[in-house]
Amino acid sequence: MTSHGRETNQMRAFRDLSIRQKLTWMSVVASGTALLLACAAFLTYELFAYRESMIRILSVRAGIIGTNSASAILFKDESAAAETLAALKDDPHIISASIYTQDNLAFATYGRSGKTGDNSLPADFAGHADGYKFEGDGLKLFRKIVLKGETIGTVYIHSDLQEMNARIWQYLGITLVVLLASCSVALVVSSRLQRRITQPLFHLVETAQTVSREKDYSVRAVTDSKDEMGILVSAFNDMLTQIQRRNVALKESSDELEQRVIARTQELQSANKELEAFSYSVSHDLRAPLRHIDGFSDLLQEHVASTLDEKGRRYLKTISESARQMGTLIDDLLAFSRVGRVELRLTTVDLNQVVKSVLDELAHDIQGRRVAWTIGMLPTVHGDPSMLRQVLVNLMANAVKYTRAREEARIEIGCDGVAQDETVIFVRDNGAGFDMQYVKKLFGVFQRLHSASEFEGTGIGLANVQRIIHRHGGRVWAEGAVDVGATFYFSLPARKEASHDG
Repeated sequence: MTSHGRETNQMRAFRDLSIRQKLTWMSVVASGTALLLACAAFLTYELFAYRESMIRILSVRAGIIGTNSASAILFKDESAAAETLAALKDDPHIISASIYTQDNLAFATYGRSGKTGDNSLPADFAGHADGYKFEGDGLKLFRKIVLKGETIGTVYIHSDLQEMNARIWQYLGITLVVLLASCSVALVVSSRLQRRITQPLFHLVETAQTVSREKDYSVRAVTDSKDEMGILVSAFNDMLTQIQRRNVALKESSDELEQRVIARTQELQSANKELEAFSYSVSHDLRAPLRHIDGFSDLLQEHVASTLDEKGRRYLKTISESARQMGTLIDDLLAFSRVGRVELRLTTVDLNQVVKSVLDELAHDIQGRRVAWTIGMLPTVHGDPSMLRQVLVNLMANAVKYTRAREEARIEIGCDGVAQDETVIFVRDNGAGFDMQYVKKLFGVFQRLHSASEFEGTGIGLANVQRIIHRHGGRVWAEGAVDVGATFYFSLPARKEASHDG
């Protein structure tokens, strides 16, 4: 398990704790953290203070040894200098010590357990005045021996850090004991204090669970405090009171509301019919002006063709094409509006015959193209013949249009199954297809998933298909993938009265 996964599990475990446990742990962690920081600061201070003390003590000793051995260096009395260094044996922490001449050569040495100092002053000390250096095995300190203003030698002392390390471990032990004791006390104190804080909250939770389980809005939470928890309990009780009153009011007005819904539904249906009639009327009235625009643009082009430049002729052509496209759009809108207004003429419809007649109608559009049709055995259904023919015309024409870029178009029409409650018909092609994330836009009015420069159309055909099938009590859906193809399905109920409204 990764560190991120462990952290996630730890956060989830903490999140699932009760409020009482969270408050307790927060108190303990906060107290322990504050105390740990204080102990760390104290320990750091003691460490630096002890280091300074060691440096000061060794420096004093080095000064004393240098003073006592000055005459021995002048008279080259090595034994006297060695006796001066031998006084360090009373300090068990001195590892070694040496007296060096002015030329940094060993004059006298002392070593614990037979260990002696170096024959020459270490290179990193030579050329410097007094100094020191902490290393892994201890403190190394040197101090020049000066007589009458002239340096005549150097005292070098190497001490271990055992006493300092022992004191650090002692402080660490004390810190650990203090932390454990403090956390224990904080745990006990916080456990007792948080009970007073969380008791009203637990009672509030129990009341909420009772209300949710029994749907009894007459129960109330109880608290005797005036702090934030008391305000929360009072607000919760007020909310229960309001819900109880509204619940009673809702029960009393349910019948009235149902009647209002029925009335509004009828009004909506009437408004939809009026809107369809208005749409039909507007679309119908727009046809005459569009015919005038198209006709007069053609007349204008014939009249002034010789005087217009290429840009002017292109403008007239754009006007004419836009008028024709608008006319096509109005025709589609009229057809779409007519679907909602025309009464269904339900009868038995042989889909095989319908598909055959549509193929004859599309023969002109596929001249010069390689189109492989696969027509399965289709069932006989119950519906409006002209409307169901319009469904197949739209779906099959779309398949022909969107396979235009294929060297060989493959279009299949078949029955996906005849169940007890519905019959499913499909039209499949290997054309441009579509992205499934936009499938909900396919059957909307004016919704197109391809630009007009790629494929012509007004975006009303599939909306018309959906409206016709819904009026028959069926459903429509589609599946596809970009540049792979698309399959459109529609179902018709086996035994069900078709709807006569839009």
